Amino acid sequence: MPELPEVEALAGFLTERAVGRVVARVDVANISVLKTFDPPVTALGGLEIVGATRWGKFLDVDVSGLHLIVHLARGGWLRWRDSLPAAPARPGKSPLAARVHLDDGSGWDLTEMGTQKRLAMYVVRSPYDVPGIARLGADPLAPEFDVTALAAILSGSRQQIKGLLRDQSVLAGVGNAYSDEVLHAARLSPFKLSSSLTEGEVETLYAALRDVLTDAVARSAGMAAAELKAEKKLALRVHGRAGQPCPVCGDTVREVSFADSALQYCPTCQTGGKPLADRRLSRLLK
Repeated sequence: MPELPEVEALAGFLTERAVGRVVARVDVANISVLKTFDPPVTALGGLEIVGATRWGKFLDVDVSGLHLIVHLARGGWLRWRDSLPAAPARPGKSPLAARVHLDDGSGWDLTEMGTQKRLAMYVVRSPYDVPGIARLGADPLAPEFDVTALAAILSGSRQQIKGLLRDQSVLAGVGNAYSDEVLHAARLSPFKLSSSLTEGEVETLYAALRDVLTDAVARSAGMAAAELKAEKKLALRVHGRAGQPCPVCGDTVREVSFADSALQYCPTCQTGGKPLADRRLSRLLK
């Protein structure tokens, strides 16, 4: 799933490629992705793109005051094309969900792989008209987000730290992959209760959160949209690397599976050498 650094890079990519261009039209190939009807998607035609930014994991394209907002979900992606077919996109079984045509013939496709279709597209007058944006918590890279702000969030939470980092109503933009990376950098167990962190652990977590996200944003900056997924995967140290050696200590990276996701961690770096219970695997072995 694209997270804060990748969506930030996509916003920068569209700022470079699309700002100043006029939207010729928007084709919706899968009507289920369009979550709004007023203004209609046709209202974007003939309007100039004046900006692109990010709200958590949401990509916001400002089209002369109207906002084309996309949440790519787990299997969605943006694919830039220097030349788009002139014929309208047709509904079908292809991954194509929507296509944005610009006045010079270029534009981008929104695609979604997999069986779980969760990609969402909105046309709104204000970003806050999108329920997911209205509910967003603090942006961990915002200048005003300091260690005191993080401490206040942690102290009032009964969540495990892994869940808190992924909760978009608490922190905007961090998902499964970067929460694993942050906790590994902070040397914290993903199952540790948020409110139980010491002052020193809060400071370490804050530094890891800012460093991991800032480094990922810096690596992704200026990259073409097509290159971002591979760059993210290559840079991850524990997420998606179960069974491989930890790059810090050499211990084997372990995994805990859930119904629709999994987390990865290093026992030596994060849990005092003790493997965490994988309840899903335990049930299978009974």
